[in-house]
This record gives sequence, structure tokens and C-alpha cells, in this order.
Amino acid sequence: MEIVTDGKGLARAGAFAAGLRGAHFMQTPMWAEVKGAWKSETILAEDTGGNVTGVMSLLIRRVPVFGNVIYCPRGPVCERFDRDTLAQLTAGAWEMIRKYRAAGIHAEPDIREDDAARLFLLESLGWHRRPCRDVYDTVQPRSLFRLDLRGKSEDQVLAGFHKKLRYNIRLAQRRGVEITEGGRDDLPVLSRLMAVTARRDGFRGRPPEYFPRLWDALGPGHLTLLLAKAGGETAAAGLFVHFSGRTWYLYGASADEHRSDMPCHLLHWEAIRRALARGDDIYDLRGFLEREDDSCGLYRFKRQFGAELVRLAGEVCLTASPIRYDLLRAAERSCLKLAPKIKK
Repeated sequence: MEIVTDGKGLARAGAFAAGLRGAHFMQTPMWAEVKGAWKSETILAEDTGGNVTGVMSLLIRRVPVFGNVIYCPRGPVCERFDRDTLAQLTAGAWEMIRKYRAAGIHAEPDIREDDAARLFLLESLGWHRRPCRDVYDTVQPRSLFRLDLRGKSEDQVLAGFHKKLRYNIRLAQRRGVEITEGGRDDLPVLSRLMAVTARRDGFRGRPPEYFPRLWDALGPGHLTLLLAKAGGETAAAGLFVHFSGRTWYLYGASADEHRSDMPCHLLHWEAIRRALARGDDIYDLRGFLEREDDSCGLYRFKRQFGAELVRLAGEVCLTASPIRYDLLRAAERSCLKLAPKIKK
């Protein structure tokens, strides 16, 4: 086990994640750069030959009254998810708890809730699974849509869409909606549309300075900005991460005008076509913050792509001080519950 202390170690962690099919981009040094307000630590597990077999990327910040909180987004990532690798990463996690005098570590691994073998292995090493009451009990969405692209052609993927989605894609094409690729200089357009969408749909968007930081860390090698233009105006924009055989729909926004031209539908279809051309395995539409039924507009929209509704295990944790940890997570839950909505 190694606690990374220099650029060479970070390079090893990044190279391991990039070479591991299906590894999550949030477990990379690139994502730690995006989260500039957090301190980051990286733990490596190694085999007897010194080769990296697992990575755990941690984000640390200080919360008034409660002290330091340590968070592991969508990790750890492991080559085999075996006991030796996880034991090394767990030992490193305890070192971080002691170093930062934290109440514990909360992780949200990319593990399905029905993956009993992996969850049992984590529990046998001291990790505890916390019950999940609703969407506010986790930082990342627990339920999400993933479209399997493996071995499929464009026609096969399109055939799996709901007929209304196929109609809307053709409608956008008939009405002359054009999809172009943007660059860093176009990020203000995305930011402006995000503000419009946040006001319309009632959530808190990202501040304008967030997107350039994201671009500088991930783009353009792992980040694509697509713009949908209708009537000579940018009607919608989407930011997509592509890493280790998967494409994630990270952010999307649209103007109040031209919504009837269905620019968002064509935007996603172009992103999927590009994922197929790269040979990606999965197009990850990510999650939603409301109920899993058609009364939730985002759920209804994403369901049309014929993607699988995947439910992840939620939060697993190591706790040094269970009472302080529970108080901290309760405070974070309250903040998450208040954050998504804004006054219109």
C-alpha cells in the first residue's frame, strides 16, 4: 500500500484508472483538480511486483463544528476487487482518518445494490452500509440510467429508443437543428443556459467559474461540449465526459426558446453516435433527484433512451466516531435537501 506523496504517484494512479475498462473518472487526479476547494489524497494498492491493483481517491474538507469530512466519490476502483487489494486500500483509509482526525470516510462506490459478493467483502473489512431513505442520503445519484452500447450499431441503438424519442430526433433534423462541437471559449454559453434552466426547473446551477476549471482538468481529451443551434441561436448545450470506455452526460441545459424544435433530443443522439464511434461500452445518462416514475420530467426523458435503470449500493463508510459521523452526515443531508431548489 502506498499513500501518494508526489506527481509520480499521481501519474501512476491516473494511468491505472485510464487503463482499467469502466473505471470512474471521479477516481482520478483530474477530478481532484476540479474540486479545488477540497484537499485530495490518493491511496494505491500494489501486488508483490509493485504494480498498481487498486486506487482510492479521497476528497477532504473542513466543516465548521464537525471537523474534517473525507469523501470517496464512486470509488475505489480495482483491477479484480479482491480481498488483498481492498485490505490495502482500507488500511490506507484508516491512515487518512487518523491523519485528518476525521469521524470517518463515506464512499459511494460504483457497485450495484444487488452485488452481494462485493458488498460482503467490503463489510468483512469493516465498511458499513448505511440505509438510504431518499435521494438526499447520497451525494451522487443512487439510481441512474445506463445505455449498453456494446456490440451495437447506430441503427440497433436507435431501434431501442422509445418511438416518441425517435420522432423527436427526426423532428429536430427536419427543422434544421444543427449540432456543433464547442471549445473552452464557448463555456459561457453553457453557463448562461444553465442559469436559464435552473430558474425554469428550480435547482441550483454551477457558478460560471466552475466550467473553465472543469475544462482545464478534463478537456479536451476527456471532455466534449456539444451545442445545438436552432433558428441561428444556441438552443441547448451538453457537457460529456468520456473516459475508460464510457461516456457520461455530465451537464445539460436549454434555452426557453426553440424547445419545440427538440434540440436536446438531437444533442443526445449526437453524443451517443460519438460514443459508438469511440467504441465505448456505456452511455451513462446519470440520475435524477425525484421519484422513479413519469411524474418526474428528468426520469421520463431519460427512460425514453431504452437504458437500464441501475440502482447502486449507496453509501458505505468507515467510522472512527459513529456519533460524530452520524451528526455530520445528518447535517450534510439537510444541506443537500435544501440545495436543489431555488426561489423563482
